[in-house]
Amino acid sequence: MSQTKLTSIETRFLHEALSGDYKTSNIRLREGEYQYDLAMTIASFHLELHFPDVKDIIRKLYAEEKIGDVQFIRKIQTILKKMERSNIVTILPKKKPWELQRYALLSFRFQDVDKNLIVLASDQQRKQMQDLLYHVSTQPGAATLTPSNAIVKILLLSFIIVASYSAVLWALIQPIIDLVIFIIAFSSAVVSSIILGRVLSQR
Repeated sequence: MSQTKLTSIETRFLHEALSGDYKTSNIRLREGEYQYDLAMTIASFHLELHFPDVKDIIRKLYAEEKIGDVQFIRKIQTILKKMERSNIVTILPKKKPWELQRYALLSFRFQDVDKNLIVLASDQQRKQMQDLLYHVSTQPGAATLTPSNAIVKILLLSFIIVASYSAVLWALIQPIIDLVIFIIAFSSAVVSSIILGRVLSQR
């Protein structure tokens, strides 16, 4: 279950959840109700450095057979949407277009609409998570793209895309189209656009 490679945005969400003070919510988080159970389940995933989608949550909280119940999935998604509007969870950008949306808690501590203070992870659990997060972030191959490096990479890729599309346009307006230049420039533009999209999705 443990997610050993985190993007910069995922790492930031986990750090903010760990260090965040009590966040005010305009819904009730009462033990035994859907919102509370969903928040606790997402918290348990976060303690393992994992960002669950709705099926992960249902599988852990309810039963495997519930994954096939489309109406139940929609019901849980509706509640999660309400929790997003109430400043409890946020939806992470998809890594791949066909993947389900993944959810991140904004904090492990909330004050609900009834002024109750809700703690979703103990001090010891948060400390263990902090140690695990540090361990993962210092592993060889972990994402270490600093903000300044990311900006340089984005600018370089943007320049390549503009230059490549300019070369494509130049090739097209010539009396005789040079297929070699056209193919190389177009391929370069497409590949650079894909890489740029991945870089932006990690920020």
